[in-house]
Amino acid sequence: MGNQILSTFPSSENRAGPSIYAGVFGISLATLMYEILLTRIFSVTLFYHFAFMAISIAMFGMTVGGIVVYLHPAYSAAEDAPRLMGRSGLLFSLWMILGTLTHLFVPFYAESSLRGVASMTLTFASLSTAFVYSGICVCLALTKFPRQVSSLYAADLAGAALGCVILIGVFKFANGLGAVFVAALLAALSSMIVQLRDHHEKCFRSTVFASAILAIFVAANGFAASRGRALLDLIWVKGGLEGVHVYEKWNSFSRICVLGDPDIPICPVDEGTSPTYPANTAVHALPLTIDADAETTLTAFAGDFRTVDYLKCDVKEIVHYIRPDSHVLIIGAGGGRDILAALAFDQPSVEAVEMNQDIIATLNGKFGEFTGHLDRNPRVKFINDEGRSYLARSHDKFDIIQASFIDTWAATAAGAFALTENGLYTVEAWKLFLSRLSPSGAISFSRWFVPGHPQETYRLTALAATSLVGLGVSNPRAHIILVRNAWRREGSRFLGGAATMLVSMTPFSETDIDKIETVARQMKFIIVLSPRTAADPTFADLASGRNLRNVAARVRSNVSPPTDNQPFFFQMGKIGDLFRAAPLTRSINEVTDAAHLLGTMLLIITGLTGFCIVLPLAMTGGGNSQSGIWPSVLYFAAIGMGFMLIEVSQMQRLMIFLGHPTYALSVVLFTLLLSSGLGSYATQGAGNSNLQRQGALRLGVLVGTLCVFDVMTRSALVSFESSTTPVRILVGIVILFPLGFLMGMPFPLGMKAATGNNSSLTPWLWGINGGTSVCASVLAVVISVYAGISAAFWTGVACYAIAWICFLQPWWRAKRNSAPIQTASGNALASI
Repeated sequence: MGNQILSTFPSSENRAGPSIYAGVFGISLATLMYEILLTRIFSVTLFYHFAFMAISIAMFGMTVGGIVVYLHPAYSAAEDAPRLMGRSGLLFSLWMILGTLTHLFVPFYAESSLRGVASMTLTFASLSTAFVYSGICVCLALTKFPRQVSSLYAADLAGAALGCVILIGVFKFANGLGAVFVAALLAALSSMIVQLRDHHEKCFRSTVFASAILAIFVAANGFAASRGRALLDLIWVKGGLEGVHVYEKWNSFSRICVLGDPDIPICPVDEGTSPTYPANTAVHALPLTIDADAETTLTAFAGDFRTVDYLKCDVKEIVHYIRPDSHVLIIGAGGGRDILAALAFDQPSVEAVEMNQDIIATLNGKFGEFTGHLDRNPRVKFINDEGRSYLARSHDKFDIIQASFIDTWAATAAGAFALTENGLYTVEAWKLFLSRLSPSGAISFSRWFVPGHPQETYRLTALAATSLVGLGVSNPRAHIILVRNAWRREGSRFLGGAATMLVSMTPFSETDIDKIETVARQMKFIIVLSPRTAADPTFADLASGRNLRNVAARVRSNVSPPTDNQPFFFQMGKIGDLFRAAPLTRSINEVTDAAHLLGTMLLIITGLTGFCIVLPLAMTGGGNSQSGIWPSVLYFAAIGMGFMLIEVSQMQRLMIFLGHPTYALSVVLFTLLLSSGLGSYATQGAGNSNLQRQGALRLGVLVGTLCVFDVMTRSALVSFESSTTPVRILVGIVILFPLGFLMGMPFPLGMKAATGNNSSLTPWLWGINGGTSVCASVLAVVISVYAGISAAFWTGVACYAIAWICFLQPWWRAKRNSAPIQTASGNALASI
């Protein structure tokens, strides 16, 4: 039978040299850097409706690149691969710049008009083009050097892994747009390295020239950015021209910007201020924006607390009236407004937790003289950490735990929906907060309140009641007070603004309630819910903690209490809203409901994926002549969806565990990509006669490992929740590494099998794998929001099980027919 075994690979020798490996590594590194950079830039420039859509469509460009390689005759010759990779790498670099500049200078109109459609089309098309050339370059490497697909795919994944980490360092010396030029420089250098083996003289000279120009710009921009003014900055943000700013700082998860003039006083009234406060009062303050949307205030302070008396008129600070002489913990220090308020109420001790180091540095460093150096006040302690993680490790008891407008529009504008969940708004988190209170302590959470549409406060009430019941409280309503202000006017009418919820493990006393009612009368606040009164029956029913499912069912939005398995507090749409039309513009209420966006994205990406599968067959006539290709199509589609479903679900899960979006993104991407690269490299020995056996065994081990992974992971995360951040990062890496190692094997195994049958189809199969990955990135979010993170994970497991079956299918057929296995290539996958 040995003479009958056919080689898995084409007989012609075409080997990749070191320059090809270096080129694939560098192009993949630049590609992932650019992808993450776009999530950062879009978080600032676009409304949340479009940021996620733009990323998905841009990444779909890589799939188009694979289809181009499959259909265009110029890419058919394997010996031309190095030259074509070099050219594509250069074009990838140039289109990164062109696409970004187009987005920078062309306004994005979020409206249902010809102008709006044209601006969206131009933006998305220009940004997608770079990924098309990146896709061409990587696809050529993985399909034209079949004998080395395992090691080339390992280089591809290793480069991508490094890209997600190196970007954190790039932000130390460059702003968001400057970082794009760094990524473009790396792509150009990678293109130049590829062309060292075989190049067109004119293209090579152009690459060298482009690299030199980019290097000069990166150096000049870095120098300018270090002095506070980068050479290139954003022009259009959130549909309008950005105002003049006095300071800007980017990092891997936010862009903070200080606006205004410190010498020009402004009105201090914000969303929480009492309408009784004199409207003509003004103080010296500077707005600090996060991603051009969420805003906090840097308040001028010179030590005289009489200058900040207006903070006592803020509904967000009402807890200080009933809990004087308290040890206060503030989650989200921001510009220091809540810290100043606590000091103005003469609280003896304030701990301020802020996860964004750049905000702390701006408050106490760059503008420290302006804000009075709160860090030097002996009553104040700043902690650079995430609130939930800090409390999980702390054994202190606090009289007040306060969080005012944490993760509002800045979270839902993030673009990467895997990072929009928040671990502060889950039942498990609130149980932790309540357990860290002193016997008479209270937590204070402030959210938006829109009369007639109080979805956020409905959900906050359900969250509070469920958490209290879970801790053994039989009558949660006695432990909850909800007060709102009426700051927004329309003529003589107050429309509402902020609401503050107070929750305590002990029932609020009659003295507490009397004090709240007195303050409310003085400040013209409105008591929405207390042990004595309720503004409407829904609040009373939610606060009872009984039959919450029935109560939530009669509310238009999803107000059920979030859990760590479904931590999407701000995603309040129900599953029926997925395909319901919604306006393009945004309001306070609308921003919390992204269901229509997810439904639209799911339809668009699914349609594009189907188009990329069917169009090549229609153009080549493959549908009639290659009737056996569909198991292979299903195999590559299944592993593409499976990888992304598991990656996104674990990113969502570790976001809660690590308590920081940057840690979740970096740890999950770096670990999975690097370990997958090693897993791919480990498949080098699988080929020829042992491909069937090796592939079936490794896929079986992967499916078996995934089946026990979910239970083991949840147990490990609970056990190490209170560990330090470095330990939790290490735990995340240890958990993910073996999983990624196994998940890196199916793709090279499938490519080896497919190459032996019909190597001309491998670019198309690579494109299918990429297209279904993008589709799965949207599907993972939909499943997580409406069924839970675990459901998304198990859907990924099912996809890998389907791939395993596809790999085994010819073997089953051979065994049923009692026929010997003819060839490794003919039985590893269905004949192509």
